[in-house]
Amino acid sequence: MVYEVVTKVSLESFRERSRGKKVVLLYPWTNYRTLFLTHFYNRTQDGLLYYRIREGQGNLVDWLKAMVDEFNESDAGFGQNLKAAFAKPAPQALGEALAADLGSLRGDPVTLYIDELDRIPFDDSFEQFMMALVNSMRDGVQITFNSRLLMYHPWSTLVARGEAVVLGTEERKNDVMFTVEEKPRPQLEVYSLGRGYVLVNGQFVNNWDGALPRNLFFFFMDRPLVTRREIFETFWPDLPVKEATNVFHVTKRKISERISMKIDPTQTFEMTQYGGGFYRPSDKLTRHYDVEAFQSDVEKAMTLTDDAEEERLLMRAVENYKAPYLQDTDMDWIVQRREQLRQLNAQALISLGRLNKRRKNDELALGYFTRSLRHVPEREDIHREVMSIYMRMGQQDDARMQYQRLCETLQSEYNINPSRETQDLFHLIENM
Repeated sequence: MVYEVVTKVSLESFRERSRGKKVVLLYPWTNYRTLFLTHFYNRTQDGLLYYRIREGQGNLVDWLKAMVDEFNESDAGFGQNLKAAFAKPAPQALGEALAADLGSLRGDPVTLYIDELDRIPFDDSFEQFMMALVNSMRDGVQITFNSRLLMYHPWSTLVARGEAVVLGTEERKNDVMFTVEEKPRPQLEVYSLGRGYVLVNGQFVNNWDGALPRNLFFFFMDRPLVTRREIFETFWPDLPVKEATNVFHVTKRKISERISMKIDPTQTFEMTQYGGGFYRPSDKLTRHYDVEAFQSDVEKAMTLTDDAEEERLLMRAVENYKAPYLQDTDMDWIVQRREQLRQLNAQALISLGRLNKRRKNDELALGYFTRSLRHVPEREDIHREVMSIYMRMGQQDDARMQYQRLCETLQSEYNINPSRETQDLFHLIENM
């Protein structure tokens, strides 16, 4: 099968590598993720269910209701437990209900594949839902998640308990798309953390003939495998398909011209090639992409148990995060991606803070925690970390000021007060 050749995976190898695991996490933004998905989508007879969380389904209830409705189009019996739980949709009850519905399906194993999980907030409600789901799932049932972010919580707990596994880190990303050739290929260097600039064979591309070719270039760079439909929905959602197709080909040709003139104006160098319904990286160019390197380091670090290697990867990542993603451009997909990478950088700083906290390096931990709060000032748990360190260092005034900053943030952004846990810590500081 072509999918197995390109992705270097098969259903059998997936089953073997995920055997006994209730949760499977696919490493984000691997070059083979869309082909892997297609491989699964074509094998529904093997106990595989697929659902993609769509825009507008930004909470647990909306996601689960829409999923039940879609599955009922082919199997009217699915979701009876979830339907009952929707009456009082507490996260724990929803998790237990989904486990019961999956457990009632025939087959062993059964795998539910959830795509684009990053549309759902990874908050306390999600963590309660996941823990209840995993604790209630019968043997032989798995849930596989694909997301553009691999966050630390709640996955670290499940991985540590041996109930979850991360797949997709076994091969370097480029290994599945490029082959080693004796003849050197042109070098494409792309730096998106900041204003965004591109070099071809060491020469800057400084004229894109308009904003559209530049934006489409960065879109292709950030989406290693993408369909024409996804491109049209992002750039020309209101145009008829015929018109969108014409604009797309003109724009893509402009990109090719900008690349080719830096290599050999007598030849044409495309940054993508088309096959199997997807645009994917051309094998005529070697790519170097700062976002890919940054994200790879952070997400791989989160799967490690070796503190020294984790620290090395995280420090390299935060050094590479020079500025927000394409900070001068505000297309919807860029804003969304910028937020994802901002959150990921914050998580890297938090992980470095906790690593140094374990080592009792309070000053270093404090530095990383305070840096992370510039990105995620709403993270109450990190404010508590900072307050606790100030308290241990005998800096009560600084701890009080930190509490006040948290109060102001929560009031201005959410019109709420700090939690009881944070208030108790503040009272402890006040009484010292």
